[in-house]
Amino acid sequence: MADVTNIQSRGEEYIPHGYDPDLYKIRHSAAHIMAQAVLEVFPDGKVAIGPPVDDGFYYDFDLPRALTPEDLQAIEDRMRQIIKGKFAFSYRVVSPAVAREMFKDQPYKNELIDGLLAGGADEYGERAEGSAELTVFTQDTFTDLCRGPHVPDTGKINPAAIKLLNVAGAYWRGDEKRPMLQRIYGTAWKSADDLEKYLWKLEEAKKRDHRLLGKQLDLYSTHEEIGAGLILWHPKGGIMRKLIEDHWGAEHEKDGYSFVYTPHVGKADLWVTSGHLENYAENMYSPIDIDGLKYYLKPMNCPMHIHIYKNQPRSYRDLPLRYSEKGTVYRYERSGVLHGLMRVRGFTQDDAHHFCRPDQVEAEIAFVLDFCARILRSFGFTEFQAYLSTKPAKSVGRQEDWDMAEAVLEETLKKYGMPYEVDAGGGAFYGPKIDLKIKDAIGREWQLSTIQFDFNLPERFGMTYVGEDGKEYQPYMVHRALLGSMERFFGVLIEHYAGAFPVWLCPVQVMIIPIADRHIPYAQELAQQIKAAGVRVEVDNSSNRMNKKIRNAQEQKIPYMAIVGDKEIEQQALSLRLRTEEDLGSVPVADFLARLRRVIDEKAGL
Repeated sequence: MADVTNIQSRGEEYIPHGYDPDLYKIRHSAAHIMAQAVLEVFPDGKVAIGPPVDDGFYYDFDLPRALTPEDLQAIEDRMRQIIKGKFAFSYRVVSPAVAREMFKDQPYKNELIDGLLAGGADEYGERAEGSAELTVFTQDTFTDLCRGPHVPDTGKINPAAIKLLNVAGAYWRGDEKRPMLQRIYGTAWKSADDLEKYLWKLEEAKKRDHRLLGKQLDLYSTHEEIGAGLILWHPKGGIMRKLIEDHWGAEHEKDGYSFVYTPHVGKADLWVTSGHLENYAENMYSPIDIDGLKYYLKPMNCPMHIHIYKNQPRSYRDLPLRYSEKGTVYRYERSGVLHGLMRVRGFTQDDAHHFCRPDQVEAEIAFVLDFCARILRSFGFTEFQAYLSTKPAKSVGRQEDWDMAEAVLEETLKKYGMPYEVDAGGGAFYGPKIDLKIKDAIGREWQLSTIQFDFNLPERFGMTYVGEDGKEYQPYMVHRALLGSMERFFGVLIEHYAGAFPVWLCPVQVMIIPIADRHIPYAQELAQQIKAAGVRVEVDNSSNRMNKKIRNAQEQKIPYMAIVGDKEIEQQALSLRLRTEEDLGSVPVADFLARLRRVIDEKAGL
């Protein structure tokens, strides 16, 4: 058995880039401690996998019954006892025969052993270099296939900084045809204060859940009769989408983009040429037979934009060309990962493709980076983090082209001054990319914009332009999604603002509340006046009492409530109340209209 003093270095190379190494070890170790506790509570339980994840860890189990909240508390209590035992983590390198004997009662582990021996290292274990051996880690009575790293002993985990969060169903290896397991999610931090902050963030995230707010505010819905992962935009969500798209379109037009539209399907040959059927088929739907030919729902718009480019000869003087489309695409997602607006099967990508000369590449990427940041700021996002994603294992093209493209992207990021990290191997199969992530109101990161350099598709499709010397040259291509998709961006907006959107985006900007029925005519007259000023307004002429009407408007997160009664009619005014519950008292109609116009035009707050 290895000396436990070496435990800190074992597996260090597997800590994900950008992850706090100490937190990673704490969470990885906490997952093993949880597995030990579960098996002590359920001795006949079967163990699957248990990696650290963002902000915590999980472990999958095959147990004799469904877990209850009381079970989670018992497991958590036992975890604290194990932590206090200060049991050392140690590792061994064992032969497959020894490993099978160790896990003879654990069928999921034996399947992992088969996979490791067939394909080398994966996230659950490691085959020793150049041999058919496996790595296992042990603490106290629990041993698992694992490549590390861990803390030296269980006592290095703060027992006041761990928490089991919930249980969810998870198919073994993500395969819907395999057994359904119980996945226990937990979190672990360095201090109790860090844990408390995280739990607050979780509670705040629940309040902001776009699926709940989408229903409460009547913005969108999904229906099994239509199909999982397909979105219906309701009138209120629809007007918001139109406002987003109108702003998006105006900014694109101002900055020299041309708008194009392409069909939802394309012949199989198109996707063969592009490389999608070779490298992306698992994300595409089965072909449709049309007149004996195979057509596919498009997963991306780029091959069709290329054919628009190729429809006529191009000169060096024509470049750069910037094509933009709000194109609906279709990608297969397993039902288990579908999530409201965030993970869907049909979505509208706000796509663009830049075709440029080699001497224009750096300037075009800098332009796109600045364009993306500017538009995102207009929606209220101010904190950005870029990730430079490099060549993945599955890729096409020459290494020298990849080296050149990665260098150009990195140099552009440096000149722009945007903070960035390198995501090794995270690029698309046809080229490296920059992923631009924003932070929302509670500090969560969301990836929205993507800028991808592509030297492969222009070559595959035989794209050319005539240079100044009369010879033909191959252009470069930059793929760009700004908002990512309308669906996901809308979900991020809902959660960022917790449904209390900036006034310019609100589906209803003013709710007029007549105190009694006799005040309804004035309320309707006022509504016409406000509507004529280009403001979205409704009148609550229901039979509810005034306080109930106010409460309803606040629940709908309508920015302004204009309450009218005898005094307001006499003064040709309104009593103004904000959704924040601030009461501004009597306000002349002209002053209110001026305020509305200013906050809408400036995309400001209340």
